[in-house]
Amino acid sequence: MSSKQAEQLDALSLSIGHNFADPLLLRRALTHSSHAHEQAAEEKVRHDRGNEQMEFLGDAVLGLAVADWLFRHHAGDDEGRLTRLRAGLVSRRNLSRVAERLGLGENLRLGRGEELSGGRAKSALLADALEAIIGAVYLDAGFQAAVALVEREVVRDAGEQLSEIEDSKSELQEWIQARSSRGGKRAEYAVVSSDGPDHARCFTVELRWQGEVLARATAPTKKQAQQLCARQALELLRRREEQ
Repeated sequence: MSSKQAEQLDALSLSIGHNFADPLLLRRALTHSSHAHEQAAEEKVRHDRGNEQMEFLGDAVLGLAVADWLFRHHAGDDEGRLTRLRAGLVSRRNLSRVAERLGLGENLRLGRGEELSGGRAKSALLADALEAIIGAVYLDAGFQAAVALVEREVVRDAGEQLSEIEDSKSELQEWIQARSSRGGKRAEYAVVSSDGPDHARCFTVELRWQGEVLARATAPTKKQAQQLCARQALELLRRREEQ
């Protein structure tokens, strides 16, 4: 590792708020598989898988850390709302936003193809790198250090983030209107079933747009089911845009 690369990792460690005992863990967390494959081909050695395994580990740590935080800070909420809030906080949108704030994009190690296709700004790569870094912190200093990172960055300004998560319907409609050339018609929500006794009824709602069913969700109220559908549809439509 060159002195310049070491300086860059030190600066990123400062941004993340964790001083790595083993800086190579951070370096690996920033290594996309495309870079690892190219390096292996050029040097004719067995390739490292890059940050994929760390991403897998970090995803598990992230999920537990966020669930624990919600349990402690939203103890009065029902399971359905806690599930929605967790989904929003660990969503690609929120994770990529955190990654951008930390400056991960400029520090990613990418293959030439990913570099040329704008990989440093792709929300999927940014979110994956953040999960990998959470995994790297876990390996470097244990679970509590990783939890501290998640609480410091992923649930930062949580009140504002949770408000956004709760109004996915408005967010989806704004997404549709911004792409009026592809059809500005409003999304339609239809109750397809209603089960259970009056005091414990569950509603299943489908979200349709341009003749396609984009999402289906079940919740104790129609409004909650619609919000769940809108969040699922946003995730789907954003993934499609990136492909």
